[in-house]
Amino acid sequence: MTEISALVERVEKLKGTPVLCIGDAMLDRFVYGSVDRISPEAPIPVLCTEREDAMLGGAGNVVRNLVALGAHPAFVAVVGDDEAGREVGRLLGEHHEIDPCLVIEPGRQTTIKTRFFASSQQLLRADCETRAPLAQLSRDQVLARAEHLLERAGVVVLSDYGKGVLAPPVVSELISRAKAMGKKVIVDPKGTDYTRYRGASLLTPNRKELHEATGMAVDTDAAVVVAARRLIETCGVEAVLVTRSQDGMTLVPAKGEVHHLPAEAREVFDVSGAGDTVVATLAAAVASGATLLDAARIANVAAGIVVGKVGTAVAYAAEVVAALHHDEIMTAETKVADRDTAADMLERWRRKGMKVGFTNGCFDLLHPGHVSLLNQAKNHCDRLVVGLNSDASVGRLKGPTRPVQSESARAAVLASLAAVDLVVIFGEDTPLELIRALKPDVLVKGADYTVDTVVGAADVQSWGGRVVLADLVAGQSTTNTIKKMSA
Repeated sequence: MTEISALVERVEKLKGTPVLCIGDAMLDRFVYGSVDRISPEAPIPVLCTEREDAMLGGAGNVVRNLVALGAHPAFVAVVGDDEAGREVGRLLGEHHEIDPCLVIEPGRQTTIKTRFFASSQQLLRADCETRAPLAQLSRDQVLARAEHLLERAGVVVLSDYGKGVLAPPVVSELISRAKAMGKKVIVDPKGTDYTRYRGASLLTPNRKELHEATGMAVDTDAAVVVAARRLIETCGVEAVLVTRSQDGMTLVPAKGEVHHLPAEAREVFDVSGAGDTVVATLAAAVASGATLLDAARIANVAAGIVVGKVGTAVAYAAEVVAALHHDEIMTAETKVADRDTAADMLERWRRKGMKVGFTNGCFDLLHPGHVSLLNQAKNHCDRLVVGLNSDASVGRLKGPTRPVQSESARAAVLASLAAVDLVVIFGEDTPLELIRALKPDVLVKGADYTVDTVVGAADVQSWGGRVVLADLVAGQSTTNTIKKMSA
């Protein structure tokens, strides 16, 4: 088995791994709009707001990444008795894989980070937060809930954003209890005094944080190793993984060989949240039985994926596998995605100002009518997504002799067309749920439909999209083609 094959197999084993994450939960808000003038009140742009999104941030983003990788995380965090805290709880509730254990502290401000964007350019970030250590009652509740969840955890992640949840003595007590139960502890650190993380299995500072924690130079490979060894000696940890942006990562164990891993990113749009992806991937991999080196290699690939996205993004297991195979997989195959990966990709396209189109069908035997439909659809958008009925779905709609070609073969043929940017296979009889998940800007069907009879038309129009009816090519259909073959 090659090294790549072994890593791919390891990624597949991440599914269902139990990870306990404890840390500072945040609410990340994103306000998108356009700028076409400067304010007369001050030399600042005027943002005309078009839409707003909210997602889990901070330690919550670590949990989001764990879910994307297929892990089953438990999450212990503290929020205030406020609307933002309730929104954090609601967002956690959208993921059935997460076991949320939120402690509510009255009078505490749930951390909110609001980012303002014009197209893909971030204009401003506004923070609202409390940094004070937890009240005694909240500390006791955090420790009690963590103690209850420790036994079934494969690995413990401490995601410290310096908002008070992991202030002393909570952090040292959590590490002590985890180590007493034989659990590895991975810490994404904050501040300059790392001695409070004494006993942890792994620290994951970035290069700037390593410099601030040690006061040492970190401008070369050798300097990074020396500084990391200083942390190991002074903080009593087993290993340090230094994330180094464009220079990749460096893994320095207390004993054994140092490894420098080159950066995996092809294109960098936004580095925010990449540290969360790294610590989540490390934790899931170690919990699944991977060595620390293999876990770091997988985390390096995952980090390369998320920095190519805008905002606090996640890396899905399928994306990690595709990235591991990027030199071996045909370009067409990388255009076939599952629903979650597709939704994530569409969001990235939209943040770049692209208009997304959608059409669907069985596409059993590709003929000129199909090609015409797809070309017309692409003329109405920047990126075209094709929803493809699964084999089971085609069988229910067309009868037991269909499809002629398997869903994988049909997807590969569609993905090879220049007009098609993404293919998503769906198992339902209609694409309605897929349309609602992807929220395309343009919905395209053949002119043998009316707008009122197009599945998903009302939904697309409800969020400001439009429906396009494409011209048909006379006499072209898969059914007619099959009849001619049987004649």
